[in-house]
Amino acid sequence: MDYQDSLKWIHERTKFGIKPGVKRMEWMLGELDHPERKITGVHIVGTNGKGSTLSYMRSALNENGYTVGSFTSPYIEVFNERISIDGQPISDEDIALLANLVRPVSERMIEETDLGNATEFEIITMMMFVYFGNVHPVDYVLVEAGLGATHDSTNVFNPVMTLLTSIGLDHIDILGDTLLDITKDKSGVIKENIPLVFNVKDDTCRDYIYKVLDEKNAKGIEFSRDIILTENGEEFSFKYGKFDFDDIKLEMLGRHQQENASIAIAALLEMMERDLVKLDVNKMIQGVEKTFWTGRIERISEDPLIILDGAHNNEAVDALVDTMRSNYGDKKITVLFSAVKGKPLDTMVYKIGMLADTFNVTEFDFFKAEDGEVLFNAIDHPDKHFVKDYVDYVKHFDGDLLLVTGSLYFISEVKKGLREE
Repeated sequence: MDYQDSLKWIHERTKFGIKPGVKRMEWMLGELDHPERKITGVHIVGTNGKGSTLSYMRSALNENGYTVGSFTSPYIEVFNERISIDGQPISDEDIALLANLVRPVSERMIEETDLGNATEFEIITMMMFVYFGNVHPVDYVLVEAGLGATHDSTNVFNPVMTLLTSIGLDHIDILGDTLLDITKDKSGVIKENIPLVFNVKDDTCRDYIYKVLDEKNAKGIEFSRDIILTENGEEFSFKYGKFDFDDIKLEMLGRHQQENASIAIAALLEMMERDLVKLDVNKMIQGVEKTFWTGRIERISEDPLIILDGAHNNEAVDALVDTMRSNYGDKKITVLFSAVKGKPLDTMVYKIGMLADTFNVTEFDFFKAEDGEVLFNAIDHPDKHFVKDYVDYVKHFDGDLLLVTGSLYFISEVKKGLREE
């Protein structure tokens, strides 16, 4: 298969849906000489903030001269972003090579076992482990979990550090419909003797995490208990153990980004204390400060001001609204919104609606995208409209501020459409 054939084959796997569990992954990894055992990896899980936290760690490690592989989802502009080295997507040739290595194993699994077909996400995860384990080794691999944690395809390796960025009500049809249910799932990534850096607000959830940490004899490093963040406008100070940093100013806006950066910094410092990495801490902070992550309060135009943010659940919308009010409270905000099926639409659009002077909805071409009529009917706003050609609308917007939001998949389609034009 060449690159296009490989993409076609990978994307065809979407018909097998989401199948929680790691048995298929374990079988395929065994057939490929366990590449997951050859990496020095960090596992990053959580409802929101995984991608940003990963990018803070990557940038800090890069600034210290390390080569860093990363596995993220979804991709925003090109598929190859899913597997990257130092923030650069791997080549088309590498994607084709990996697909050709993984496909025969996945087909043999169907013939030789009763495990069934591998899903699209399992195939991509396999490609990542094969790439960094067998094809192109790097100093560190930062692995972002997909959906959940315990039964996620990524939960098949022993990391040197685990991060839990947040817990919120998302994917409740699969993970459970209470915060505690979701916490129980996410806690499945806690490994024996491996530290967990975590940011969890709910007391019951926090208590459960400490119970699992105790069972696994693993150190817990908790935001707001062990990691102290003091906000001062756009800057903040950070304290963890003997380390103390002042006047940190991020490229990415919002209190939630300061929290993400703080758990990334604490994880790196803990790795340094355990002799897992050598760091110049000044370079580490410089790397964190200049980190940028596409689709998160991303300004793609200054005049007029156009901002993209892939807020895709209630917690992400709360962070977005708070950040917009803090930084753009003097602007007249026009919203362009679209989402995928299965999201808490009523509360999401209510919160965004309080921010919006004008509220537009649209639909985009994606198999999980919500129907435009459903979106429109969910909104109770005095100035609401349906936009048919969202790329043209963004391109010719001439108001004060346009906020494009609702789904990272939607943001991906907007960027792709603008790039093609």
